[in-house]
Amino acid sequence: MSVESDPSGVMPECPAGSIGQVILPRVHDIGGFEVRRALPAKERQMVGPFIFFDQMGPGEFLTGKGLDVRPHPHIGLSTVTYLFDGEIQHRDSLGSDQAIRPGDVNWMTTGRGMVHSERTDQGLRGHSNRLFGIQSWLALPRAQEETSPGFVHHPAATLPVIEDGGTRLRLIAGWGWGARSPVETPSDLFYADAVLAPGASLPLPDQHEERGAYVVQGEVEVSGDRFEAGRMLVFRPGDGLALRAGREGARLLLLGGAAMDGPRHLFWNFVSSSRERIEQAKADWRAGRFGTVPGDEKEFIPLPEERVSLRAAVQAPSAGSPTS
Repeated sequence: MSVESDPSGVMPECPAGSIGQVILPRVHDIGGFEVRRALPAKERQMVGPFIFFDQMGPGEFLTGKGLDVRPHPHIGLSTVTYLFDGEIQHRDSLGSDQAIRPGDVNWMTTGRGMVHSERTDQGLRGHSNRLFGIQSWLALPRAQEETSPGFVHHPAATLPVIEDGGTRLRLIAGWGWGARSPVETPSDLFYADAVLAPGASLPLPDQHEERGAYVVQGEVEVSGDRFEAGRMLVFRPGDGLALRAGREGARLLLLGGAAMDGPRHLFWNFVSSSRERIEQAKADWRAGRFGTVPGDEKEFIPLPEERVSLRAAVQAPSAGSPTS
C-alpha cells in the first residue's frame, strides 16, 4: 500500500475526466430515522456488486427512543452493516441475535429468502443514544441468488488496518492495498473505511473494474475538483487515481469490484435477475411463507403498494458507463 501525507500540497496526477458520475443522495426515513440513499440513483444503479447504499445519520435518539426497523424479508442479496457511532441489534429468521458496534461487520446473505429486524436495544433507550453508519446491499451473482441464507459477524479487531503517513484504512471486505479481509464475499470486490489527515492522499486500487468513493466527512480533491461530504463519486475504469483530503481531513468509504453478470430487478427489499422470482417473493411475504424472527415475532413490515415502491429494473452497466 502506498498512502502518504504530502506536505507540499501536490496532488498525484489523475487523468482529466476520471469521474464518471457524482451522486447526491436522496433523503429517506427508516424507522423514524433519516437516511441518505446514494444507490440506486438515476445517475448510476450499481458500482460493482453494490446495488444499495444508505447513510444512517449522524443523529441522536432522545431517551426512550431508538431505531425500530421491524422484521422484513430479503432475497438475492447480501446486506452489510457498518457503523461509525452507536449500536444496532440485529435479529433474523436463522435465530441470529447480534449487536453491531463501530468498526464491526454484520454480513447477512439472504439467498433464497431471509427475514431480519434492526433495532436499538432496550438497554440503550434509558438515555439518549447516537447512531451513524452505512448499510449497503450487494447483488449476488446469478449462480448464487438461490443459495442458503446465512449470517456472520466480524468484530473490528479481526479486520486488517493499514496505517501509513496520514491515512488509516480498515479493509471491511474484499482485497486491495496489499491486504485481504477475512470477510468472505460472493464476488470479487473491495470495501474499505479510510480516515485521512489534512492533505493526506490515498490511491484507489486499479485492479478492480468498477470503483467508487463515498465522502462521509470532510472534503476530498480529485483531479483539481473538490467534493464535500454526502457525495458518491464513481470513477471511470482503468485510470490511476488518488484522493486528497481537504484542510480538515476526510473520512471515506471506498467500494467497487467486478461488474455484475447481467441485469438485476429491484422491488422493495428484493433483488433478482428474474422478474418472476420477485413476484414469487412478494406472494411468499403476503402469505407468511418467509418465517419469523425469534424474539421479534409480534411485528412486521407489510408489502408496500407497488405504485409507491416499485423501482425500475436495475441494469448492470458496462464499466464506467451511466445508466438512465
